[in-house]
Amino acid sequence: MMGRLPHPADPAMAERHFDRWRDALAAAGLPLPEHGQALLAAIFGNSPYLSQLATRHPALVERFLTEGADRPFEHLLAEVASLPLELDRAGVCKRLRIAKQQGALLIALADLTASWPIEQVTMALSLLADTAIRSCCRWLLHKAHVEGDLALDDPRDPERGSGLLVLGMGKLGAFELNYSSDVDLIVFYDEERVRYQGRRSPQEFFVALARNLAQILDDRTADGYVFRVDLRLRPDPGSTPAALSLLAAETYYEGFGQNWERAAMIKARPVAGDPVAGARFADFIKSFIWRKHLDFAAIQDIHSIKRQINAHRGGGEVAIRGHNVKLGRGGIREIEFFVQTQQLIWGGRQPYLRVRGTLEGLAALASAEHITKEAAQDLSEVYRALRSLEHRLQMVDDRQTHSLPADDKGLEAIACFMAEPDAATFAAKTEALFRRVERRYADLFEDAPPLAGPGNLVFTGEEADPDTLATLTSMGFKGADTVVRQIRGWHHGRIRATRSARAREMLTELTPRLLQALADTSEPDAAFLRFDTLLGGLPAGVQLFALFANNPSLIDLLAEIIGNAPHLAETLTANPALLEDVLTGEFFDPLPPREALVESLAQQLTESDDTEEVLDDSRRWVNERKFRVGVQTLQGRLPAPSIGGHLSDLADATLEALQNEVENDFARQHGRLPGDGMAVVALGKLGGREMTVSSDLDLIMVYDLPDEDVLSDGPKPLDGMTYSGRLAQRFLNALTARTAEGTLYTTDLRLRPSGNKGPIATSLDAFDRYQAQAAWTAPGW
Repeated sequence: MMGRLPHPADPAMAERHFDRWRDALAAAGLPLPEHGQALLAAIFGNSPYLSQLATRHPALVERFLTEGADRPFEHLLAEVASLPLELDRAGVCKRLRIAKQQGALLIALADLTASWPIEQVTMALSLLADTAIRSCCRWLLHKAHVEGDLALDDPRDPERGSGLLVLGMGKLGAFELNYSSDVDLIVFYDEERVRYQGRRSPQEFFVALARNLAQILDDRTADGYVFRVDLRLRPDPGSTPAALSLLAAETYYEGFGQNWERAAMIKARPVAGDPVAGARFADFIKSFIWRKHLDFAAIQDIHSIKRQINAHRGGGEVAIRGHNVKLGRGGIREIEFFVQTQQLIWGGRQPYLRVRGTLEGLAALASAEHITKEAAQDLSEVYRALRSLEHRLQMVDDRQTHSLPADDKGLEAIACFMAEPDAATFAAKTEALFRRVERRYADLFEDAPPLAGPGNLVFTGEEADPDTLATLTSMGFKGADTVVRQIRGWHHGRIRATRSARAREMLTELTPRLLQALADTSEPDAAFLRFDTLLGGLPAGVQLFALFANNPSLIDLLAEIIGNAPHLAETLTANPALLEDVLTGEFFDPLPPREALVESLAQQLTESDDTEEVLDDSRRWVNERKFRVGVQTLQGRLPAPSIGGHLSDLADATLEALQNEVENDFARQHGRLPGDGMAVVALGKLGGREMTVSSDLDLIMVYDLPDEDVLSDGPKPLDGMTYSGRLAQRFLNALTARTAEGTLYTTDLRLRPSGNKGPIATSLDAFDRYQAQAAWTAPGW
């Protein structure tokens, strides 16, 4: 079958390549073919890469022209599959690279002539990759056996019993590989089946094997490369080795697996290694991917995976110049997510939806009536057309590109390669394809709530999305890489707050709003790091995330606090539950008068069972009110002159209530002394009623005793000086000790008559003498 062939976009380039082609035929002793000139012109005038392959392998081109692609391709796969195990590394690398050249050329010829439909093209690319990966693994395992590192059941069948498992992910897993695609691989090993006898650990051995596999396939030599390899779809690649045990993988997916990883695993399949290990993993992963029951948060998280990408594009912005055929609006990725999100939602209860391929998935969803047959047919047509366009873009120079040219000359060239008469016609047809996907995708998620955001904010996967980095930078974050890395860490459950699936799912919805709020602060990067610290200190995150979800204004308040009020941020980090107080009706009212505060704290402390609870309850009570005043100050709700008074009343009430508690507790052991007891005198900011949220307390403690030799009347009596000194010390400890609820106030006693030295409490007589004889007045008073 010969489809409509493109004309040469560059006739001069075509003529140069025809000259080289004729030279190559002569060198190989081959005659000029009688037919196929139009096909050769299409290659030579549009694709430098294919032109180079054709002149390197003229006999293969001639064979295609005489018998088509099927038999030559089957023969090529058989040669790769039977790669001799005794070859050295250089020999393996060379043979695999030559096979890749020949396979790429055959597949392109079949594609350009429409001899194969797009499904067969992607299948052939995937089978070529499968066979190369498997042959490479067989060679590596055999080599390890020969060198004494592994004991294999059968050295001629190295994979059997080896414990190795290589998963093909993404397009490779679904037999949908594109023309210049990476191959996404995950390398596991089954410790129960591995018989390792080398000097290293089994993990070190398989990590080295994974790296060797990637290098053999990926490294560029004089013969090119086989396939670019990406190992970053393994569990939490930022903190895990290149190869993982199956036990570690199962532990990860059971505890920390995310919905985007569930979506990725739909396409996963073993492409090399031990069949028994592959079957074990396949059996396990079913329960991770396919849930029979999904709660609302899980469905929202699934929807948000793709809605994050499109949050900023809004109504229907579809470009042509520079548009990304894969990731852009209306592109291939939208069709894939259209299928995968519905599979995740319904596949747990409907096993016939558990298919890997995109076209298979569309058909299955239509059969189950989750989408209309018209929608399935429409998206299938567009998918095939966009995949063909993607292949043409990549065939030009074997570049892993998905973007249309941004200039007139480039658009004219790709239009010609697509066999369109001109760029305008090509642009109109291509835009229509994007629009069709856009409409179908909008219909699918029309009932899903909008995921507000200023641009691309994608934190799934392991590769930093360039558009996300650009969005964060435009928002004002200088360290966009750091933001992306930390958020991915949250989603991998590296902090306690996000170790539950529900917490991660809720966080996905909140992230865009949260980032926008942080970006609106004076120092977005510092605010983000403070929030990261706050989140890292939480024992769990669901409660806080639910609070945000139900009260979105709290996100703005939190950002304002951690972005513009470092002291309040520290308080909040130590006690995130303070945010709940914001929801009370009285939070934004001024504090009540001093007398009411004294009564409130006294009442609070009557419920404390022991001294430890007194300390905790007093700190909790005070910090809540200091936080309340701090927030009111930050938001300009309090007149400036009244702030010091409110905070001073709070300190006064705290000193009074806590002094009463300490004295009563002290009296139970040592009784009381005659006289007026101990007075606490405030100086500095508190004395002048000018307290701030961060002010310390300048205090002097003075006691009055009619006779210092008198003893207290308790079970363990003390003389007056000892009693007063110990009571003062206990009171000071009650004020300054750090407990689980933090601290009350920093206290400064250096203004007492003895300064830094001497007793903490001073007798009234000594204080009078000091004031009369030794005290000094500061200059200017």
